[in-house]
Amino acid sequence: MRIISRCFMAILVVAFSCSLSLAADHELAQKSTLNTILKRGELRIGLDAGYMPFEMTDKKGDIVGFDVDIAKEMAKAMGVKLVVVNTDFDGIIPALMADKFDIIISGMTINQERNLQINFAQPYMVAGQAILLHKKHEGKITSYKDLNDPKYTVVSRIGTTGEQATKRLISKAQYKSFEKEADGAMEVLNGQGDAFVYDLPFCAVFMAQQGGQKLVLLDEVFTYEPLGFGIKKGDPDFLNWLDNFLIQIKADGRYDRIYDKWIKGTDWLQEIQ
Repeated sequence: MRIISRCFMAILVVAFSCSLSLAADHELAQKSTLNTILKRGELRIGLDAGYMPFEMTDKKGDIVGFDVDIAKEMAKAMGVKLVVVNTDFDGIIPALMADKFDIIISGMTINQERNLQINFAQPYMVAGQAILLHKKHEGKITSYKDLNDPKYTVVSRIGTTGEQATKRLISKAQYKSFEKEADGAMEVLNGQGDAFVYDLPFCAVFMAQQGGQKLVLLDEVFTYEPLGFGIKKGDPDFLNWLDNFLIQIKADGRYDRIYDKWIKGTDWLQEIQ
């Protein structure tokens, strides 16, 4: 009888533990941002509209770009309306934590520092740092290593991986930061800086748009930088949905169409201010 009783008690303990686990899982799912989005009927994305070709303002005043088109597909898959919340990049993580929007989709590089604060879905693109070089240095400077000298002034955007890469790998050069990447690139275009360090997609677009006879693009990237969607921690259901969303759009051709339009193509430049 004692053996039977002990076995019965063990079964009860296991059943009770499973019941508690299922209840906890259900409660976690109910609290998920994904569930909130579906109930609200809106997907709110946070981005900083000034990073070509990921997010920028067109001549009509609408925010467009690679990230926006990805977000449109995301909202469509959820069956909800897309709401874009334009937010300065250096405050975008605090804004997410303050519930100003549901997800960061703003060309954000996944790194350990940011990952301590928020979670990331699997990378939706892998980019890296490239260099826009003033034409006067053509042939003399062929990589970031050649810029590592106090006689050069290297420029990037404050609070970005371009700034981090410059300070880490080109530390001997003089460094100047700007609030917007376009302003930093213009500094070099106007001859006030020697090189602009930033993500290759932006550098390639700026070169096509304004480079002309004054800039040289060193397009061999010297960092590995995966870009990811950022969400608040403690939300496995939303994270799972995002990972599977990426798998699906990359498999059915939607991702390639968006990539070809904004990353490979430049026809959209005529619609931008």
